[in-house]
Amino acid sequence: MSIHTLPSLEAAVRRDLVLIGYPTGDWVPSRTHKGQPVLDVLIAGGGQGGIAIAANLMRERVANILIVDESSAGKEGIWRRFARMKTLRTAKNVSGPDLGIPNLTFQAWYEAQFGAGAFEALGKIDKGDWQDYLGWVSRMLGLPIRNNTRFAGVAPEGDLLAATLVEDGVERTVYTRKLVLAMGIETSGKWWMPKEVEALPIQMRAHTADDIDFAALAGRKIAVIGAGASAFDNAAAALEAGAAHVTLLCRRPEVQSVQPYKIIAHPGFLGHFGALPDAERWRIASHLLTIREAFPKETWDRATRHVNFEILTGAGVTGAREENGQAIITTPRGDVHADFVIAGTGFDIDLMCRPELAQVAEHVTTWGDAFQPPAEQQNSRMSKFPYLDPHMAFLPKGDGAEWIRNIYCFNFGSTASFGPAGSSISAMKFAAPRVASGIVRDLFAADIDAHADILMNYDTPEFDGVFARDRK
Repeated sequence: MSIHTLPSLEAAVRRDLVLIGYPTGDWVPSRTHKGQPVLDVLIAGGGQGGIAIAANLMRERVANILIVDESSAGKEGIWRRFARMKTLRTAKNVSGPDLGIPNLTFQAWYEAQFGAGAFEALGKIDKGDWQDYLGWVSRMLGLPIRNNTRFAGVAPEGDLLAATLVEDGVERTVYTRKLVLAMGIETSGKWWMPKEVEALPIQMRAHTADDIDFAALAGRKIAVIGAGASAFDNAAAALEAGAAHVTLLCRRPEVQSVQPYKIIAHPGFLGHFGALPDAERWRIASHLLTIREAFPKETWDRATRHVNFEILTGAGVTGAREENGQAIITTPRGDVHADFVIAGTGFDIDLMCRPELAQVAEHVTTWGDAFQPPAEQQNSRMSKFPYLDPHMAFLPKGDGAEWIRNIYCFNFGSTASFGPAGSSISAMKFAAPRVASGIVRDLFAADIDAHADILMNYDTPEFDGVFARDRK
């Protein structure tokens, strides 16, 4: 039965949190370094992944944590930035950072404001509603987030990590025992476009991850490179903004209509793929990374309903040039003329290109370092993914950089090791507890002498030794 007002729901959530003891009694010994407090965990990224991990840490009574996000409040993550779909692509009953508390789920939040009938009639979750829900969860759980603060680098500092933060333009160093990288899908690499397109004048091209002024595309001819979800979303956004014509270039013979990630969205795969032998993980993840991810019917319909939209299949980009103020894209299907080019070509995994990981990347074990696949399963793209430990932490190459074990990869870079654990809403309820469990284990083990000392010297009596009958 739904709760009919948001204040009533919030009261119920507060009671739920009391009933599960969230969060009471931080058990981790506090530390200082160079005169300042040391964080137990710094989480870089305040989107859905960062929130889910923080929630799980707080439930385990690890409260000396901080989330930092370079965006202003309410704009963390992708949903009010470059996510140009109308709705999420996952089922509306998906659970994420709710800790398994029914009153903290999206459905409860939505019904409290719009009624049970409204949720029943809902097709998929509006992306803005999901962003608002995440903010509500963060507030209800009292998660410590510092906005307008960018994580800019990390280096070893004894048995700690020295993290560089830039807050409102001012650089400072904070010390932390653990670091979680949850800054978004591209955290382990860079957005990529064909070099020929990248060579075009910057005013003539953009990546789907860029801040695009779609209103300025009204009346213009647009070429969109790529046939994945983001390419179709951006094509639709341009058409809805009044573009004169949009041509989408698909290098494959046909647009991918099968969504392989849909069939693996179950507890077996999402919860336990990471425990499979390396050979099985390589075989399956390599397949997932080789085929193209499809998108829902709503995305297809949103673009293809426009009469001024066309798709060219078998049209991989072989060249691009600027001529008389236009971009001319060369493909096996002929030249395509456009006033503006949008590259929906995804990203490359390459830790070496991340400036904030400048002191980390060279020490990280990759799948190319850790596993040699059969000749017929060679995959140069997958070999660049980091090879992670069972709790999604980096592993050193054997060069003595043991400190990188304290850095956790919660983004698309974890795909080869754990499937879509670090970039999927459906996987959050499995992946976030995995990271939190590893952090809690390490914090306890590292402080075992302190915990043992507390145990050995614990002498608080449960009773005073006076017979109850003799008490006044």
